[in-house]
Amino acid sequence: MNCRHCGAAVRLPLIDLGASPPSNAYLSGTALSAPETWYPLRVAVCEACWLVQTEDFAGRDAFFSEDYAYFSSFSTSWLRHSEAYVAAMAQRLGLDGTSLVVEVAANDGYLLQYVAARGIGALGIEPTASTAQAARAKGLEIVEDFFGTDLARRLVAEGRSADLTAANNVLAHVPDINDFVAGFALLLKPDGVSTFEFPHLLNLIEQRQFDTIYHEHYSYLSLTAVATIFAANGLAVFDVEELPTHGGSLRVHAQRADTGARPVGLAVAAMLAREAEAGIATPGYYAALQGQAEEIADALNTFLIQARAEGLKVAGYGAAAKGNTLLNFAGIRPHLLPFVVDRNPAKAGRFLPGSRVPVVDEARLRAERPDHVLILPWNIADEVMEQLSYIRDWGGRFVTAVPELRIA
Repeated sequence: MNCRHCGAAVRLPLIDLGASPPSNAYLSGTALSAPETWYPLRVAVCEACWLVQTEDFAGRDAFFSEDYAYFSSFSTSWLRHSEAYVAAMAQRLGLDGTSLVVEVAANDGYLLQYVAARGIGALGIEPTASTAQAARAKGLEIVEDFFGTDLARRLVAEGRSADLTAANNVLAHVPDINDFVAGFALLLKPDGVSTFEFPHLLNLIEQRQFDTIYHEHYSYLSLTAVATIFAANGLAVFDVEELPTHGGSLRVHAQRADTGARPVGLAVAAMLAREAEAGIATPGYYAALQGQAEEIADALNTFLIQARAEGLKVAGYGAAAKGNTLLNFAGIRPHLLPFVVDRNPAKAGRFLPGSRVPVVDEARLRAERPDHVLILPWNIADEVMEQLSYIRDWGGRFVTAVPELRIA
């Protein structure tokens, strides 16, 4: 394979997770009688630009369908994070009623609702019909399309250049990362700002977060790689923040390379130096994840098998994409995990891809009173444990599998 950014031959493996269906391709009851399409799930590292990337086996339409079932607003902690971001950026950039904020991958309007509430112009770009419809129900304007240079040029021609663009947890989701990034350089006003949030590769490697790997994630990002990609496509990084979200993320601030005048903050050089010291530009840095993933999968299987042998009930919580990666790599099926609870009504009544574990609503927990609840989206474990604290009334305990099996 060739690198999707620089075109160099990519030969350094990171991990091989076998094969799985798309992680957000939840199944209806009738679909259980039909075959699923599984794709190899392998990730490699470009030693020319250090972009970590999946091998491609299907187009993006296979992974982002019209009934895409991930809705951001079902996480209260993510809503708080988004509201705080809007407040901070409005103050930092002096945004008002004459400004325009464009969010790429606007999902269900989880962030732009706070922009609109401040009287700031808001426009969302979202290619999945299900989430776009939810955003429109909040009174937001949504362009239902994939973002890139063609759409950016069209918006600029309509007089809709942006003072601020937000792109949260989408930079990893694009197959043509060069066209995607170049679109922001076109869409920004001369003094505009783009921010991008994405899980930090350092955390994936150092905290063994292999379950964040799935087909919808084409890239796994460091500031080292991102700064290189941005510079090649008309953007310049001028600030970076570390965030606790999604197991540890970066928020990168960028401006147009041709007109942006903001000075480069000290945090940029500090983060690049930290990544270099960790060894992110050395092959050996990527050598251990395969074995660590196998250890995690083995530990989860051992726990579930032992619980079943002892007559203990185990339920799952959170029909999350990362959970599907974990369950499919570990080979977990309904005899070991009978059901997974999720608050999203778009998922309840359906089945997880691959494992075919049924997704149910929260009432099932109270009815069955499981001994353990396996939290699949470990990044919001604290939120889930607070929400489901009542399971302790009958002696229930919480379990997470990544970075290691923990029972609380």
